[in-house]
Amino acid sequence: MPRDSYVSPLSGRYASCEMQHLFSQEKKFRTWRRLWVALAEAEKELGLAISEEQIEELKAHQDDINYEEAEARERIVRHDVMSHVYAYGLQCPKAAGIIHLGATSCYVGDNTDLIILREGLLLLRGKLLGVIANLAGFAEKYKDLPTLGFTHFQAAQPITVGKRATLWMQDLVSDLSDLEYVLSSLRLLGSKGTTGTQASFLELFEGDHEKCEKLDELIAEKMDFPGCYPVSGQTYSRKVDSRVLNVLAGIAQSAHKFSNDLRLLQHLKELEEPFEKNQIGSSAMAYKRNPMRSERMAALANYIMSEAMNPQLTAATQWFERTLDDSANRRLALSESFLAADGLLDLFRNVTAGLVVYPQVIRTHLEAELPFMASENILMDAVKRGGNRQELHEKIRVHSMEAARQVKEFGKPNDLLERIAQDPAFGLEAADLQKATDPALYVGRAPQQTENYLNKVIRPLLAANPAAAGEAEITV
Repeated sequence: MPRDSYVSPLSGRYASCEMQHLFSQEKKFRTWRRLWVALAEAEKELGLAISEEQIEELKAHQDDINYEEAEARERIVRHDVMSHVYAYGLQCPKAAGIIHLGATSCYVGDNTDLIILREGLLLLRGKLLGVIANLAGFAEKYKDLPTLGFTHFQAAQPITVGKRATLWMQDLVSDLSDLEYVLSSLRLLGSKGTTGTQASFLELFEGDHEKCEKLDELIAEKMDFPGCYPVSGQTYSRKVDSRVLNVLAGIAQSAHKFSNDLRLLQHLKELEEPFEKNQIGSSAMAYKRNPMRSERMAALANYIMSEAMNPQLTAATQWFERTLDDSANRRLALSESFLAADGLLDLFRNVTAGLVVYPQVIRTHLEAELPFMASENILMDAVKRGGNRQELHEKIRVHSMEAARQVKEFGKPNDLLERIAQDPAFGLEAADLQKATDPALYVGRAPQQTENYLNKVIRPLLAANPAAAGEAEITV
């Protein structure tokens, strides 16, 4: 990595080699050449005077790109596509005259972008499934472990640790659904010409409209796409970019929500992200175990969500059949968003593969709050033993206020149960009160909801995607 010039942190620190390759120059220009081969093959099949010898020559040099000649030519003509057409022609003198025949720059530029967007979404899809697989195992393991629920980050009715994980998973399953819908709707631009009318190809095929339509079909087939967009200007609609980046922003929202929950739970010492044996948590406070991975997740998520605005602005401000003010923006927004989402999901997989749970701390927090939550059950038990409901309700209210005062003003343990046990009006022994504060009595259907969700949603999803298990863990 060069140390004397800027390198994006997304390539230097966060994104995987696979995602970086998708947005590399090598991937881009090799795909251009694949598209030129597909165009020449399709035009030959539709009757243009292109020989098999020319096709074979193009294929022979499809991957050995002569970058130096292309770069030198671009310095002269200031046009990247024509520079690479020229360079390809130097390697393929017999086919030089038919390279890019009838096409405009967006034939290689936009079709390549769509191919890369599809491959990028597929890569993210596998990683997203890996996170879901990790959380599924976590939810199964802790589906019965009671923990405090929180509303407004104030202690509320207990849930289970596993049930909380189903909420994280449900968001991710929603993201997966959005990803798959957008992925299934992607098409190639095809060969539409300078304003989307295919006028140049209609000329090449001597007015044969059917051959123009067939040309798009053949190119899509050769590039393994289900088809081409039926209409376009010179470019494919920039709303496609917006839809794709909205999917990434949705994943970022879910990841950020998870990272916030985890950071709060780590503060409570109930749950922690993985922490390596020799990891340093703070340069000053040696004892600290800062949730740095979760914080990094939040940071990347913020970037991805903010970047989703770029393609919206681009799509909204394109003029008629095309303007070029989208170019620099798209080069940045598309690649950087995918690299950031890739790094985010790698972090998400890493964290969910090594979550640490502290049941005793969870139990201690429950015991501090359960006496208040159990007061209604205690009231009912006392009434069954002959007590007056209204009188006992008032006594519990008074005892609760005093117990809360002891906790808040003096830092003492919650002694509500002791106060009730000592009040003869309730007629309850300490053992009775302890039974009333069993956490399992207050989690409702959380264990069953967790198991039902795993059985009805997650296990079928993972069974349909067995490779997800291989995506479940990663080291960062």
